[in-house]
Amino acid sequence: MQQQKLATIEDVAAIAGVSIATVSRAINEPTKVADETRRRVNEAIARTGYTTNAMARSLRMRRSNMILILAPDVGDPNFSNILVGLETEASKRGYGVLIGNTQNDAEREADYLRFISSNQADGMILLTGHLPYGHAQPGQETRLPPMVAVNEPVPNSDIPFVGVDNFEGSRLAAEHLISQGHRRIAFIGHSTSRAVNQLRERGYRAALEAAGIAIDPLLILDGDGTTESGRQATEHMFVRDVLPTAFLCINDATALGVIIALTARRYDLPRQFSVMGFDDISFASFVTPSLTTMKQPRLRIGEAAMDMLLGLLEGNRPDRNSVLLRSELIVRNSVAPPRSSLP
Repeated sequence: MQQQKLATIEDVAAIAGVSIATVSRAINEPTKVADETRRRVNEAIARTGYTTNAMARSLRMRRSNMILILAPDVGDPNFSNILVGLETEASKRGYGVLIGNTQNDAEREADYLRFISSNQADGMILLTGHLPYGHAQPGQETRLPPMVAVNEPVPNSDIPFVGVDNFEGSRLAAEHLISQGHRRIAFIGHSTSRAVNQLRERGYRAALEAAGIAIDPLLILDGDGTTESGRQATEHMFVRDVLPTAFLCINDATALGVIIALTARRYDLPRQFSVMGFDDISFASFVTPSLTTMKQPRLRIGEAAMDMLLGLLEGNRPDRNSVLLRSELIVRNSVAPPRSSLP
């Protein structure tokens, strides 16, 4: 049986209708090749099955062409579409991705840094909100590569950040509730440590202050973003007999907890209470009532973050150290004008 001839770079060049040098640039320096040319080269590579000697190229260029993504929980509904954006942009530029599911565990993060110390990754995307544990521990010191923070900025650092404008999004969410006639609006998600929570609370406060509504500290409750924290906060309000007409929640998971607690008490939503989320994760349109929320452009966030990181790897400093994308109000069925009196 005759052995099938391996495809060569000449084969790829002939099918793509470009020179061998252009094929080489498309593989090794994709940002220096026009999008349409790069697309034709990639299609020709796929048709021929041509493979480059990635290890030899990596040694020659001292690059792995891999990006390490550190995420606290890959099961987070916000993660999947951000990952699609990250991976899509990386692939377009000739890079692959490695995913580190840290579970906020210091040992796991230190272990993942092996990819950096052994030159198996050229840069990092941080969804953790902090620098990796272990990067400066005795015996484990690792020189960190270019990094971009996504979703949650890294406090007290100059690490570039890409995410949604949390302040503006929360302000718009609170304004929507106010426009429906609500004046007693609870905020669930107060935190002294999470930058995202603090920004969203500031947006809530700004909207109330602009509308001339006094801020009631009893209507601001702690929340860690889980469904259980939303349920507990709602029960806490009933125990204290301090009730709002609407709940503005730090995220959709918290809003689900509020809906569960109110439904268990047999309230008719949104006739008796309105509930507002943030993020527009997959289940938001399937709960009862379907959740009015602020939609994050997660795909664009991932693409913008990877574009910024690959620019850093090419020696290009970004024009801005942070890119904030606007969230979009998604109106469904969980918000309505308040009743004239509290239930």
